[in-house]
Amino acid sequence: MENSVRLPVPVGSEAKVVVVMPAYNAAKTLRMTYTELPHDVVDLVIVVDDGSKDETIRIARELGLELFVHNRNYGYGANQKTCYREALRAGADIIVMVHPDYQYDPTLLPQIIKPIQDGTADVVLGSRLLNGDPMSGGMPWWKYISNRFLTGAENKVFGLNLAEYHTGYRAYTREALESVNVEMNSDNFIFDQEIMAQFVEVGSRVAEVPVPTRYFPQASSASFIQSSIYGLSILWLLFRLLIHRAGLMRQKQFISLQRRYSRAAATTP
Repeated sequence: MENSVRLPVPVGSEAKVVVVMPAYNAAKTLRMTYTELPHDVVDLVIVVDDGSKDETIRIARELGLELFVHNRNYGYGANQKTCYREALRAGADIIVMVHPDYQYDPTLLPQIIKPIQDGTADVVLGSRLLNGDPMSGGMPWWKYISNRFLTGAENKVFGLNLAEYHTGYRAYTREALESVNVEMNSDNFIFDQEIMAQFVEVGSRVAEVPVPTRYFPQASSASFIQSSIYGLSILWLLFRLLIHRAGLMRQKQFISLQRRYSRAAATTP
């Protein structure tokens, strides 16, 4: 793990909270998700539409949301890159990713950001497996089994003991996002795990909050084939991280941007 200075944490209610929604064909659930957000806590909601073929853009405009539109479908990771780029540009102190498919409960946002506001975490994951049985909420059995296996592998490599990493309900501090090279990550679903590997390497503190999840026809869900490719990609990511740590093949993707900038500053005459 890279040596790093502890990142400063925004102070309680003074922090600007920005919700980002990476949207793709979310017309049936976007309004529900937005309506149930705790608007007394959220300062700004940003929607990034990734080439939707439905009415997502129209509904986002009707709701008066800050909207950014990709000219085609670039992928889930590319969508998040735009989300975080625009949230930081808007002056966010705390950035919360809420999927607009209504699979995660938007009303739980205050619990998601509380560890950050309390100064005990830089990254918070909303975990479906921390309490309760996600299969009772509709999670397919094969997703549950693969989730358990991959989470175990990631815990071993990351040196953590989290209930799961495969969640779309997340909160980050501004400093955490600015310390990692988001742009070097994949444009696809593996982005979520790549950014976790980066946070681990720069020494970000990670916390979990239990959240229920719901599976229904309108909620987005990866197919068995997509999930299989995703699982293999995670194993490849963990292998790359291990050889990076061993010094066999150092990769810029896993090196703190803040550390690189400080080194550059030290060598500047």
